[in-house]
Amino acid sequence: MFGPFERMVAGRYLRARKGERFVSIIAIFSLVGIALGVATLIVVTSVMSGFQVELVSRILGVNGHITVEAYAGQKLTDYPPMVAKIRSLPDVSSVTPVLDGQALLSKEGGGSRGGLVRGIALDDLRALHPISDHIVNGSLDDFTGDDAIIVGVGLATTYRLQLGAPLTVISPDGAATAFGTIPRVRAYKVVAIFDAGLSDYNNSVVFLPLPAAQVFFQKPNAITGMEIRLKDPDQVNSVGRELLPLMKDRPVYARDWRHANDTIIGVLQVQKDTMFIVLGMIVLVAAFNVVSSLIMLVKDKRADIAVLRTIGASSSSIMRIFLMCGAFVGVSGTMIGTIIGVLFCWNIHGVQHFVERMTGGRVFDASVFMLSELPNAIDWGDVGRVVALGLILSLLATVYPSWRAASTDPVEALRHE
Repeated sequence: MFGPFERMVAGRYLRARKGERFVSIIAIFSLVGIALGVATLIVVTSVMSGFQVELVSRILGVNGHITVEAYAGQKLTDYPPMVAKIRSLPDVSSVTPVLDGQALLSKEGGGSRGGLVRGIALDDLRALHPISDHIVNGSLDDFTGDDAIIVGVGLATTYRLQLGAPLTVISPDGAATAFGTIPRVRAYKVVAIFDAGLSDYNNSVVFLPLPAAQVFFQKPNAITGMEIRLKDPDQVNSVGRELLPLMKDRPVYARDWRHANDTIIGVLQVQKDTMFIVLGMIVLVAAFNVVSSLIMLVKDKRADIAVLRTIGASSSSIMRIFLMCGAFVGVSGTMIGTIIGVLFCWNIHGVQHFVERMTGGRVFDASVFMLSELPNAIDWGDVGRVVALGLILSLLATVYPSWRAASTDPVEALRHE
């Protein structure tokens, strides 16, 4: 499509000579603008993809793929046969019986906050790797008896809890007396501290041994639900159909991870699409700079275009020359921006820590964004969309100035020379 003649002339026009520096500077700024726009778009989409991937993976890690819960106020007493049948399903990797209850977590002199108290067996807690593999203090070996409790690192930091420190759990469902309902109050000893990587989980979820939780919530030999983990999270529909006969005539209902977290996933997807559109405007503005630089180049080279036409160059050849000039700026800017964006994403944690050391502040607030570290996941599909956007906009920006150059009348151009 582009012959040696067009490539030679386009190369000469891209190399600025004395008196032509201004046009060249504008072209350089256009290239930088496209590169920065593409790099910014790649970084933002990668961070948003990271949010989605990290949140889903960590939430699934601690909550399971399918949750079977008892209706409000109900409990499951004859649950071992049901657990055994679910575990026998081919797509199920594990089933964790739990007893959940809302309670007030309090420390003397340290205030109080609401939280989720989860009763779980020791073996099941060991199999819960997002917790058992991230014990920052203490040991799961002490998770026995009727006074042991495991807390998150956020709660431990807020209340200054150390190993062996007491934590009071207050349940609103207490004993009914002539003077009203008296809440149940029990102090437990902290035996371990975990870091699940989710700030909400670290701040408001505590674990009790299952027998101790059954005693505290007055549900002997009962649970409130089961966390089911699958070999493939995408098989929730087929496993759900197999669960229906097992749940028949029981006061329970099931929900999968997609429905439980659809709000978070939906919001993140909308934010990602919105940021793509908004930041895509940066590339569009840079493309307009390509238009202006090419128009100025065409105006500056009117006499050269006329000479080329008089010695036999066709209008299509002139158009290809300026298409190459504009395409070089657009393609080079897009490729440079892609490289910068991908390298930035690969080293984003180092950049985050460097900025925090330089400023003394925090770039990423874990208490606001739920995660303890800035997430990042390069989605090559999104990178392809960004590269395609940069190339299309920059190439479209060259069409009109190239057409203007091709339609230049050599007689009119040389009349005033």
